[in-house]
Amino acid sequence: MERRRFIKKLGVGATFAGLIGGASFTEAKAAASRADTFKLDFAPHFGMFKNSAGEGLLDQLKFMADQGFRSLEDNGLLKRSVADQEMIGKALDDLGMRMGVFVVDGGDNWKTSLTTGKPEFLDNFLKTCRDSVEAAKRVNAKWMTVVPGFYDRSLPMGIQTGNVIEAMKRGAEIFEPHGLVMVMEPLSDTPELFLRHADQTHMICKAVNSPSCKILYDIYHMQRNEGNLIATMEKCWDQIAYIQIGDNPGRKEPGTGEINFANVFKYIHEKGFTGIYGMEHGNAQPGKEGEVELIEAYRKVDLI
Repeated sequence: MERRRFIKKLGVGATFAGLIGGASFTEAKAAASRADTFKLDFAPHFGMFKNSAGEGLLDQLKFMADQGFRSLEDNGLLKRSVADQEMIGKALDDLGMRMGVFVVDGGDNWKTSLTTGKPEFLDNFLKTCRDSVEAAKRVNAKWMTVVPGFYDRSLPMGIQTGNVIEAMKRGAEIFEPHGLVMVMEPLSDTPELFLRHADQTHMICKAVNSPSCKILYDIYHMQRNEGNLIATMEKCWDQIAYIQIGDNPGRKEPGTGEINFANVFKYIHEKGFTGIYGMEHGNAQPGKEGEVELIEAYRKVDLI
């Protein structure tokens, strides 16, 4: 949808004018002209711009669109009411934005440890997958984050891996008819979790052998767990369907840590990736000023 059309339709211009307070029309026009659409499809999450946009979900979505973002992530979508899910879906459609990941989470489902093979954990996971299909329809989502749970010290690694593969196969059977994709995410911040490395996740996806079971490659977590980001992505590229972002240390926006995001994004883009780059991190600085700095950080690493 052409940007001028949906800004007019949803009153984003009025929201923007309110944010700049006493600035002149010329200054406002100049500021708005700088908010070009990002070339890479970066996806903020609710709360990231609440100081600038307010607490309302729709106001935050309008602000994101006005700043040039084309997608949204909402990990907690499944826990929102049906009415809120439908409201978000309509707003995304009106704004010409798309939905990124939400978490397949049925009451801290990631803590139920599919590694154990226990039927009650598997049943809960599969129920949550079915619920996720309905939520995905309401917001036109394609990708859902899945975390298999904790490492089980009472079972050999091979048995746990087999249990996870079986659970992912069962989940894929639910998602595949709808064209939906579970993206398995290896994590770093909780060392007790079973899934920690890209090659481990790649192996499970190959064993599941479904277009509905792929890798969520979170740059922050993988820098912490294994580094060598570009070389590792190259080895696992055939199974990577979704990217998330966070600099290290600190898990804030690009430019606040050690990762050369310009080079990493250039590699991903040259691979032909047209998916979403989820902004899965906090803001380095507080308040409106910090939100402005965050947006500018993404301008610096967006492809020229």
